[in-house]
Amino acid sequence: MGNYADEINKRRTFAIISHPDAGKTTLTEKFLLYGGAINLAGSVKGKATARHAVSDWMEIEKERGISVTSSVLQFEYDGFCINILDTPGHQDFSEDTYRTLMAADSAVMVIDASKGVEAQTRKLFKVCVMRHIPIFTFINKMDRDANDTFTLLDEIEKELGIATCPINWPIGSGKSFKGVYERESKCVITYSDTEKGTKEGHATRIPIGEENVLTEHIGEEYKAQLFDEIELLDGASAEYDLERIQAGDLTPVFFGSALTNFGVEIFLKHFLAMTTTPLPRRADIGLIDPVENDFSAFVFKIQANMNKAHRDRVAFMRICSGRFDAGAEVKHVQGGKVMRLSQPQQIMADERKILNEAYAGDIIGVFDPGIFSIGDTICMPKEQFEYEGIPTFAPEHFARVRQIDTMKRKQFVKGITQIAQEGAIQIFQEYNTGMEEIIVGVVGVLQFDVLKYRLENEYNVEIKLENLPYEHIRWIENKEIDLDKLTGTSDMKKIKDLKGNPLLLFVNQWSIGMTIERNDGLELSEFGRN
Repeated sequence: MGNYADEINKRRTFAIISHPDAGKTTLTEKFLLYGGAINLAGSVKGKATARHAVSDWMEIEKERGISVTSSVLQFEYDGFCINILDTPGHQDFSEDTYRTLMAADSAVMVIDASKGVEAQTRKLFKVCVMRHIPIFTFINKMDRDANDTFTLLDEIEKELGIATCPINWPIGSGKSFKGVYERESKCVITYSDTEKGTKEGHATRIPIGEENVLTEHIGEEYKAQLFDEIELLDGASAEYDLERIQAGDLTPVFFGSALTNFGVEIFLKHFLAMTTTPLPRRADIGLIDPVENDFSAFVFKIQANMNKAHRDRVAFMRICSGRFDAGAEVKHVQGGKVMRLSQPQQIMADERKILNEAYAGDIIGVFDPGIFSIGDTICMPKEQFEYEGIPTFAPEHFARVRQIDTMKRKQFVKGITQIAQEGAIQIFQEYNTGMEEIIVGVVGVLQFDVLKYRLENEYNVEIKLENLPYEHIRWIENKEIDLDKLTGTSDMKKIKDLKGNPLLLFVNQWSIGMTIERNDGLELSEFGRN
């Protein structure tokens, strides 16, 4: 097992989260550049002539210049095997980000230095806190005019409720950006924007004691300011504490510019030194150790039609323990079936590489004939356990879906069902009717656009969406409740999900409490379970 433990211990699996436009995709590309996975970092913005980001593959993403699905990228660097889970920055896709974070061991939070903590960062951060995962902060775009550094740190601490520990410190910003001071080595690393798109950039390291050389490079004024700030920093900031970082109570902060490549490799080196190997995961029989246990995994994402040439569905799995062998028989616990996973592959955006083996910490995509659901467990045939389920977010926007061409009923049902199985939308039926009346629920309204676009482009079905006034949904916990006898409010609607579970929709928040009062013993929940 020695070799196998070595392979697992080399793995580092993390998610990148940020507000849209904070530079997350650019940072991801620069990581890949250092790992030799790509040779040229492409321009990411949605210009028709520009190369699109490696991690954005869906047509609608290319058109809008935003990431709407999470993609998985793997590269090797400095003896480590790194799995990056890129997440959608847009808040309308926070549920996809949440599921992706379930598959990661740590998170890198990218913040725009001129904007600080934005609304979306808050929402995603709460998800990290729920999972107690370590968070590493990269304050990006120092090559543009930035907010005051102490104010930025203060904002992270106040808004996100986590202590900060700067690992390096910026000297100036925008046109006056001179570089960063590295606190541990007590050296200044000077900035030059010659590093764009390459990894061969030239940076000079100057020990803080060499004051004359320092003045020569950054000027007397910036040197004096730096000395004052170092003194302040040493007195005010939290002490570096690896245990607190790994418990998710303290975030190490780095400054740089992903666009010009400055500070990216510094960040990567420190990050790898501070993160852990794949961690044990909780299942219904206790903790499953990545090294001691045989192969096991869970499904955290399903994506249909990733490649127009293939017209297929891919289930993404996070390997939690052991080694995966492509030909081996495994058990799909929820389906109660022993099977071989078909076409196991590693997916770099829309490029695929068939795998023979993979280890705990890795993410693999397998062909899904329509049997997997988000949250499913895969393990060895002789084992029997289930990993903790992934909660379903309550949708906040609802619309009735109508087909324009009723002759295309079959494609419509297939398309909407497949897209729903990916977890981006949730579909419901009117209570007491079949699939005649379909209601779609989403966390963010942009999902409606994506649904319409994908049904037209992937299934050749046109739809009309009629917005509904409901804003609140509740799952009924006690299944013995007779829905026909339920006394509700005038703004309540009874629906059911695809598994036949009863749910209630409400226009007003106060109606929920009133319905509980009127029906003795009724238990309602904000979360469904996959």
